[in-house]
Amino acid sequence: MITRRASHERGHTQLSWLDSRHTFSFDRYWDPRYMGFRALRVLNEDWIQPGQGFGMHPHSDMEIITYVLDGALEHRDSLGTGSVIYPGDGQRMTAGAGIRHSEYNHSQTEPVHLLQIWILPQQRGLEPGYEQKQFPMESKRQRWCLMASEDGRDGSVTVHQDVRLFVTILEPGQQLDYSLDSNRHAWLQVARGAVTLNGMALDQGDGAAISDERWLELKATQPAELLLFDLA
Repeated sequence: MITRRASHERGHTQLSWLDSRHTFSFDRYWDPRYMGFRALRVLNEDWIQPGQGFGMHPHSDMEIITYVLDGALEHRDSLGTGSVIYPGDGQRMTAGAGIRHSEYNHSQTEPVHLLQIWILPQQRGLEPGYEQKQFPMESKRQRWCLMASEDGRDGSVTVHQDVRLFVTILEPGQQLDYSLDSNRHAWLQVARGAVTLNGMALDQGDGAAISDERWLELKATQPAELLLFDLA
């Protein structure tokens, strides 16, 4: 079964410096039908104006992944981490027992466009941590690039949950398939472009919840960048 989550139906927060679309309930947007999918709890698409961002604020008991599509995001946290996240980077922050961090657009002239992903950890009170790695563009072209996993295999960042996050980039007409184990579920997010998923049309910003499907067939109808979460 594949259930489409249309981009235009997502929650919306509009501030002077932030335009954010919420796939699942978040902050002041609440919809009991969309409280997450399996361990995937938050999937926000954010546009942050130049030089603006989120000041230092706390998190706990969450695995947070930032995926930058355009621009650069500056990160600082109470562990002493200071980094800039660029397109192609995979970043994971374990909030665990408690962490404070800030996120700002690194540019004073250009907006930053990103996906903010929260995953529920397998246990509470973990030691806070931070990890960031670069994944070259060529490693994603018409292939599944493993960006995050429970065991950090194949150079992926480590998340404390039975989740595998893959990314791919497809050109129009290209196809890429994925075999889903019988006891697994998946969420597909179209970060850019447009594709068909087992014949279902999905546009930029659309997502799809996938259960009881063994074979996923993706075909790009526009240049596309996709995130696929393989979930317990």
